[in-house]
Amino acid sequence: MARDQLLQTRHGGAHARQALSKVPEVTVLFWVIKVLTTGMGETTSDYFANTFNPYLVVPVAGLVFAAALAVQLFAKRYNAAIYWFAVVMVSVFGTMVADVPHKQFGIPFSVTTTVFCVVLAAVLGLWYRSEKTLSIHSITTRRRELFYWATVLTTFALGTATGDLTAQTLGWGYFSSGVLFAVVIAIPTIGHWKFGLNPIFAFWFAYIITRPLGASFADWMGVAKSHGGLEWGTGPVSLVLGVLIVAFVGYLGVTRKDIAD
Repeated sequence: MARDQLLQTRHGGAHARQALSKVPEVTVLFWVIKVLTTGMGETTSDYFANTFNPYLVVPVAGLVFAAALAVQLFAKRYNAAIYWFAVVMVSVFGTMVADVPHKQFGIPFSVTTTVFCVVLAAVLGLWYRSEKTLSIHSITTRRRELFYWATVLTTFALGTATGDLTAQTLGWGYFSSGVLFAVVIAIPTIGHWKFGLNPIFAFWFAYIITRPLGASFADWMGVAKSHGGLEWGTGPVSLVLGVLIVAFVGYLGVTRKDIAD
């Protein structure tokens, strides 16, 4: 009898943790949507910054990002639409944060990439020191959720700067940069499945690389041919990526395949 009660307590505790979790299960579709959001964030940021006054666009994007994050933080449980809208806004605003130092102040991408690396290391260091874990499966408290979103925002900014560094500063172009990051992202994937690489390290490694991966290919599709792109336009590319994101997130909202049983 005591053993049954203990099992029930453990089982109930697991379900309680799942109910409190505010992030989705990491599935193949998680990575697909993540890459789509990185591409959309890049082209959407470029479209608005080049079409409208950037001194107006950036604050507005910041406000929408803050609102989206507030809704996510105050939601009682994980909701696919709320979560992924927050990620989209992190992508858009994170791109702007990474672009402003270079475009407005002429700071080289090599410098911004280094700075964002240091910031990311600091955020992860503080997170681990405070919570003793960096696992996204442990996002069950407000403080851990804040650390999580600070990390996500920093990874987007770092990924943007890194992608621009390879494509522009190093002169590899957007398509070649995309291929490079497609190869790099295979490292944590193979390392985890074949060689037992720490799953938390593998996750954040892959998460960081998804940003320059998606952004590089989105830029390649959107920018002018004179810049090595297909010249489809940042607006149309953003629209197509947005439709795909809505479709996939809608599917998750209906099937709930991103929620642990």
